[in-house]
Amino acid sequence: MDALDQKLIQLLRHNARRSVSDLAVALDVSRATIRARLDKLEKNRQILGYSVILPSDNAQDAVRGIMMIEVERHHADRVVNSLSGFAEVSAIHTTNGRFDLVVELTTQNLPEFDSILRRIRLIPGITASETHLLLATQRSTRIKNRSSG
Repeated sequence: MDALDQKLIQLLRHNARRSVSDLAVALDVSRATIRARLDKLEKNRQILGYSVILPSDNAQDAVRGIMMIEVERHHADRVVNSLSGFAEVSAIHTTNGRFDLVVELTTQNLPEFDSILRRIRLIPGITASETHLLLATQRSTRIKNRSSG
């Protein structure tokens, strides 16, 4: 990925709906160059997709948190499968260090948040957890629940 690809991705992160013509003007290259670069980035899976972010995805009243989870040996797949069944779980990340998983959670209020924490802690194979509430997001360009393709 060269500097032009990086600038193109930066522009798309701020507005993925920008037209090819607008991107070409902003980067001082031809529309054909932009189209070819986008096709290459998509083909090489450096761009996995485009998405819409709704106001509800950034709800100010939602309770959001990060739960770090320690998993008993050989139970990681079972724990991940169990976590995937909760609507409140927006992302599951594997990690290194003391914890094995980092789980992003979103609920409408604190009692719901408390309830999901209690239910998650009952999953067989979870040996420890630590949870932090997210107070404010200063900046985010990533998209939740992204599917490839």
